[in-house]
Amino acid sequence: MAIYNSDGKKLINVEYDVVPKVNDTIDGMRVISINSKNNDEYVVFLLESNTRVTCYIFDEIFIIGKSSSFDSLNEAVEAWNNDEI
Repeated sequence: MAIYNSDGKKLINVEYDVVPKVNDTIDGMRVISINSKNNDEYVVFLLESNTRVTCYIFDEIFIIGKSSSFDSLNEAVEAWNNDEI
């Protein structure tokens, strides 16, 4: 289990080929799922302390998008699959 922090634009102090894994922590939130649509971008679904779900969209270690406050992982995954985030 790795612990990562970001500056809002990228993961801090990590190599470019690092990809977070399930149960890692990013910005104090636990990674509960990861999904990729292509080789360049992937989304990390994070569990907030209030049990809501936040998504960080990455290109390598750079955060290119965020979406927060989904009620469930299913809702967040559906939004990702439908290109709503």
